[in-house]
Amino acid sequence: MATCYRHPDRETNVSCSNCGRPICPDCMRQTPVGVRCPECAGQRARSQLPAFMMANEPRLTYGLIAANVLLFIATNNINGGGGGGGLFGTGGQLNSLGLHLALWGPAVHDGQYYRLVSSAFIHYGLLHLAFNMYALYLLGSSLERYVGSLRFGLIYLLSALSGSFGALLLSPNSLTAGASGAIFGLMGAMLVLERHRGVQLLGGSIGGLLVVNLIFTFAYSGSISVGGHIGGLIGGVLTGVVLSGYGRGHLAHGRLTPSVALGLMLIATGTIAGSLAVAGG
Repeated sequence: MATCYRHPDRETNVSCSNCGRPICPDCMRQTPVGVRCPECAGQRARSQLPAFMMANEPRLTYGLIAANVLLFIATNNINGGGGGGGLFGTGGQLNSLGLHLALWGPAVHDGQYYRLVSSAFIHYGLLHLAFNMYALYLLGSSLERYVGSLRFGLIYLLSALSGSFGALLLSPNSLTAGASGAIFGLMGAMLVLERHRGVQLLGGSIGGLLVVNLIFTFAYSGSISVGGHIGGLIGGVLTGVVLSGYGRGHLAHGRLTPSVALGLMLIATGTIAGSLAVAGG
């Protein structure tokens, strides 16, 4: 039998008519549209507060930003050298360490599989880093506060892997780096949350921001990895759908059942297998 999401020691057969979370009699709120949990009934519970007012700090988001900044310092020729990086960093600003961590199909084909993840922490130039870290702070802090660090981490990781697959699929022989694939995945997961539950974490529709970024992606396709952005977006959407119990539950509160775990593993193995198949092509 399910247990109340607020009181794990209490068994119950009643679920919120909106989000589907199991609730005990003390947590039930009668509304004109059925029994609901305190959050969905409109009380000022944690998940209903604006992001900046929530108690939990998005520590994983901060950690990811710190890791990106530290690796930028470690992998870039700060004073130039190796050619210009361009507006979005498509040139050779990376030092030897950066070149060994960025995504490159032939290297992945030769067994350097770590590049599928490490490339999401490498950036060309300060502007490239600044754009991505601002987006990660804006999107990541809001999403992590709402869904928790574990689910946020899964979304970010699987989106990064999907972004690498997309980048390799369209340009396997290009040296690709950046967190933008994972960031597009965060927007994809937020789109699932908005479409399923009407939750707008940024105070407005994520759809508009997503459209603007897609236009930007295709307008500067010579400098931006289109495959990385689209792949990351698809990965974020798929991960969001799986975490929501395939659309039957709540992305933030749905139970991590065996079918959900299987779906997440399929996304991971599928993107890795696809990356290896197209690497070096």
